[in-house]
Amino acid sequence: MTAFRAGRTASIGIVLVALVFASCGRREPPSIVLVSIDTLRSDRLPAYGYRAIATPHFDALRADSILFERAYSPTPTTLPAHASMLTGLLPPDHGVRGNVGYSLDTAKLPYLPALLSRAGYATGAAVASFVMRGGLGLEAGFDLYEDAIDYRPNAGSAGLQRSGGETLAAIRPWLRSSVGRPLFLFLHLYDPHSPYTPPEPYASRYSSAYDGEIAAVDEVIGDLLGELRELGLYDDAVVLVTSDHGEGLGDHGESEHGIFVYREAIQVPLFLKLPGAERAGDSVAAPAQLSDIFPTLLDLAGVARPDASGRSLLDLGAADLERRIYSETYFPRFYFGWSELLSVIEGRHHYIDSPEPELFDLESDPGETNNLIGSGVEAERRLRRAALTYEPNLVDPEDTDVETWSRLASLGYVGHGQTRIDSELPAPASQVHLLDAIRAGMALALRGEHGAAVGRLDDVVRENPYALVAWEQMGRSLERLGRVGEASRAYLRALEISDSAPHLLIAGARTSLLAGEPDRAAELAARALEWNEAEARTLLARIALSRGELDEAERQSRGAIGARSPNIAAALVLARVQLRRGDLEAALETTDTVERQAGEPVPRLEFLRGNIFASMGRFNEAEAALRREIELFPNGVTAYPRLALFLARHGRPREAVETVQLLVERNPSPAGYLAAVRALEMLGDPESASALLSEARRRFPDSLDPDPGAMAADDREWNGS
Repeated sequence: MTAFRAGRTASIGIVLVALVFASCGRREPPSIVLVSIDTLRSDRLPAYGYRAIATPHFDALRADSILFERAYSPTPTTLPAHASMLTGLLPPDHGVRGNVGYSLDTAKLPYLPALLSRAGYATGAAVASFVMRGGLGLEAGFDLYEDAIDYRPNAGSAGLQRSGGETLAAIRPWLRSSVGRPLFLFLHLYDPHSPYTPPEPYASRYSSAYDGEIAAVDEVIGDLLGELRELGLYDDAVVLVTSDHGEGLGDHGESEHGIFVYREAIQVPLFLKLPGAERAGDSVAAPAQLSDIFPTLLDLAGVARPDASGRSLLDLGAADLERRIYSETYFPRFYFGWSELLSVIEGRHHYIDSPEPELFDLESDPGETNNLIGSGVEAERRLRRAALTYEPNLVDPEDTDVETWSRLASLGYVGHGQTRIDSELPAPASQVHLLDAIRAGMALALRGEHGAAVGRLDDVVRENPYALVAWEQMGRSLERLGRVGEASRAYLRALEISDSAPHLLIAGARTSLLAGEPDRAAELAARALEWNEAEARTLLARIALSRGELDEAERQSRGAIGARSPNIAAALVLARVQLRRGDLEAALETTDTVERQAGEPVPRLEFLRGNIFASMGRFNEAEAALRREIELFPNGVTAYPRLALFLARHGRPREAVETVQLLVERNPSPAGYLAAVRALEMLGDPESASALLSEARRRFPDSLDPDPGAMAADDREWNGS
């Protein structure tokens, strides 16, 4: 059990609560509003001394509230920080150690919304990030948990969030309908989180986009407080506003958060407005932590709480100035192949336990630039011993379910396996110089500059061979470049580091097949059957088809369709099996079924129909199908060579050459050039093919390295008719 679980020092807090209730002349418990503003550093608010932005609504709330000068998060990661906020437990006790692969077991843990609901509170929540979705256990005890975030593909991390204004609007109807009984509102706002895209006028008003986002979220706070006043709730309500963690902003080489536990990452703002604005304007110097929120709000609601649930914020006073505060991060271990960090703050000293430990004097060195380890400071030995008293209780994250992983991956997120190795890992501080290269590689990949991304990430893995996030993105970028043999090797390395993360089994199987290694592909796909039977069987069907094992290919494709229907990819494999067997009417019927089920254009469907029509001798329809494929998917590269070959064999060589030219014009990429080279080779023009390949190598010196096994690994059923 974590050493922080101090027993309740109830006397001062309970007396104060009684006085507050009495002074307001109320008999029923107060309504409670808990607002968590993701990624908000305390030292970027005027209430904490920052002068570069205006936050009139935060300032007004501060005037009515108690301000906690030193409030800390137990981790610079969203989900586990909120788990502490809502359970009163530290991460080693509630078990959530990251955003991916963990959920909160609210059936077994004390949980604030459930306790308030049982006490008669109306309970509602609205969250602004996919990371805070209710299915992770958070929705327990809420009458309404509003997490219907509009999923936007190809938007990076922005596709996983919604604005503060949208989030508040989503909960307003519930808030208005709940007036007349005590209510608990939990509002999670995501605006200061990256990517920083403040709306106008804040984008133009502030040179710092992060500051602009804070100014924008201040407006949302103003709207919320205005709504509470309009509903007659504000004066008698408890309003607590805080954040889950801070933001690096480059202070120690980290622009965002998750890797380090320096003050800028774990110190958060905390305002507590009591009913009747009791103690308005007070400040508390004693350190507070997010797990204090749970007992505080239960005490104010008059609801009994577990004995070992920490300290109420209202109990903190001068005697607690040396209170010990715990924080941790496993993010660097999970994704970067660096050591986890454990942090202990006691009084003026901050100790960070790692392979290269650090000690700072927060009073004389608030920026934490002077490491006192080895300087003879007495606190070093004491805090080093204190760090050893915390039991890790680490349970490996579970493999992310396929639906969640697919959504995160399609949004540009990589790193959903976790490093699971026993090797001693380096301290993050010693590796921080690699962060820029990692982030640059990820940004280049998101922009589609995969050759440059591979170059940056290759530098990373040469220095840090356990950088899982780099190996994953290298695999994806190499695959996009058509360098499938290298992609397969990158995925296999990531598999080794992650102890066989299932989504990497699928990626490794896919690229191994394309690289001409069907035995390895089959072994990997078979291992992924329990995680994603539909996709694994689809791959096994493609592997069998590549070997000419038509009965096995049909069995696996039908099994994949049975595991997930509709399964467009598996149905296309089935149609190819039927084509290969010469069962052309059945193949055509299968493509018609795919079209009906999809309800929208399907890549390679018309290409496959062109093959079927050509085999039937229906050449006009074959040509029309190939042209439809090109019209619908001009960035695809498979239909152009087939159409060119078709035209050439039907006595139309000029149109064939024009088709190859069109391919390069529309796809001036390594994949496009390689497809054009193959088309020229099929057309019997090796001289032009060689010249075009030389031009491609000149244009893409870092990206063009075709794998022989990848050449037309699919669709060998084309008969050239």
